[in-house]
Amino acid sequence: MSDENSEGASAGDADEDIPKEDLQMKATEEAIRYLAEIDDATWNSLLFSDSLVTTSEAGREIGEMRITVESATWKEEPCCLVHANSHGVIDQVPIGTSVTAYIDRNMRTLEQTHYEYVKIPDNPLDRRTFLSLDEDVYTVRKTMSQGIEINKSEFQFTSEEFQGFISEGSNLLLQRVMVKKGVPEQMVFLTFDSDTNVRTSSYRSLGRKSQIYGSEEKTLLGLERIINTSNSTPHTWHAYFLETGHLASRTQLGSQVKMTLESLPKQQVQDETKSTTEEKKLKPLKWDEDLQLYSRFLDRKAELSDDHATYMRRHPELRALLADFLQFLLLRKPDDVCEFASDFFGAFSSGTPSGPSFARSEATPNVP
Repeated sequence: MSDENSEGASAGDADEDIPKEDLQMKATEEAIRYLAEIDDATWNSLLFSDSLVTTSEAGREIGEMRITVESATWKEEPCCLVHANSHGVIDQVPIGTSVTAYIDRNMRTLEQTHYEYVKIPDNPLDRRTFLSLDEDVYTVRKTMSQGIEINKSEFQFTSEEFQGFISEGSNLLLQRVMVKKGVPEQMVFLTFDSDTNVRTSSYRSLGRKSQIYGSEEKTLLGLERIINTSNSTPHTWHAYFLETGHLASRTQLGSQVKMTLESLPKQQVQDETKSTTEEKKLKPLKWDEDLQLYSRFLDRKAELSDDHATYMRRHPELRALLADFLQFLLLRKPDDVCEFASDFFGAFSSGTPSGPSFARSEATPNVP
């Protein structure tokens, strides 16, 4: 799903200096203006999901890609929550990437977690990049582990230096906007390359082409995304979209894999009154022995971990509350832990009658 190769990662010490060439890069005024002029109708039309299959050069299915966009709030600020993940199995090795991002109306990334993995036997590679905005300062934290070696680094940018920055999460939204509004010339944005260095990127239209889905012929609109690199060879992706903005295909030039839409997206309607006896009985499945299902498990695990970590960061009082509870629990060592927990947390409820704390859990039981 990520627009960057999953191979390699920069390793450095914490609080590393920002490269001077990064600070000199700027987005064009045309690009910044384009982001600021996204209207309500366009913004509200971005809230839908995509699902594609990943195939090898030989046409064999090796994985899938899913993208969901929904309304959310970030620190009481309305925004879009973008979650995308891509996973598959190449040469019997599970590989995948996941992005969870909060994006505001001007395509500004408020927070993003970008996770990539390659589960090489005895030498797994995991790379996680966390980007967050706090009082007009962006903080980037990178962690890469390969085998038993772990490297961490951290650096910061001001929001002014990050004007026109397009993260992996905002790129998915921006391309949907471009399908509806077009791609003006002279637009240069900022972005990260695969080593989390700030680079320039640009988009251009690839025109239209027709594609058959079942018995229907649809017109697809093409977009090219280019990320400039430190060498002479930029990274280039070609993506085609339905006129509704749904992603129909995506390919990185030079890659042996391709992501394609198998059938036209349909609104899923669940019949809650359907009898469970009509459901097919499935044989027990050893999911941990299936590479594709195991890859999905890793994606879901990373998604939940990011979601839980985000909630914990936004509610620091949770750690203090749990610490107090455990401290009281270990000091008093009650026989009935559940009753003790009920007394402890019930004190925070406005509906709890006044009285001594832990009255029920410390009550002496009647002995006949």
